[in-house]
Amino acid sequence: MNQKLIIPLSVCLGFLISCSGSLPTEPNLHDFWSNRVIENKNINALYQASSYLSVYSEIYSNNEKTTHNLTVTLSMRNTSSIDTVFILSANYFNTEGHLIKSYFDHPIYILPLETAELVVTEKGGTGGNFIFDWATENSKLEPIFEAVMISTSGQQGISFVTQGIKRTSE
Repeated sequence: MNQKLIIPLSVCLGFLISCSGSLPTEPNLHDFWSNRVIENKNINALYQASSYLSVYSEIYSNNEKTTHNLTVTLSMRNTSSIDTVFILSANYFNTEGHLIKSYFDHPIYILPLETAELVVTEKGGTGGNFIFDWATENSKLEPIFEAVMISTSGQQGISFVTQGIKRTSE
């Protein structure tokens, strides 16, 4: 390699390594949601519905005794370019149908064409479930709820997506 290039490349590499501690970090999702609480909105006057989403925090491998843990990233997408979506609740149930976690204490909002995310840290098993209660001013608007599950080990990985469905009245 050319001697004239080695020194500048070494300096650049050293600079990049020394700066790695100051790279921006991901936003804190808890802070994001705490700033989305609805104040003084008459939710009862809005169209309300519910959606179901399956999630897998672990999957079977080779047999029913061996499982692999997965990281679940859940997206809540507002498909409207003009209307806001209000998430009234996001409840996570495990394989046995027991409530693991309620994600919001108060209704929150998602702006037009915005995607909001949850990273699921609690293990719900091979058949976890989310129920979302939501509201909109436009009864034809339906948000999209999706989950991406991923796991990597060495050079191998697995990932897949599930999409929520609107629930009918029970």
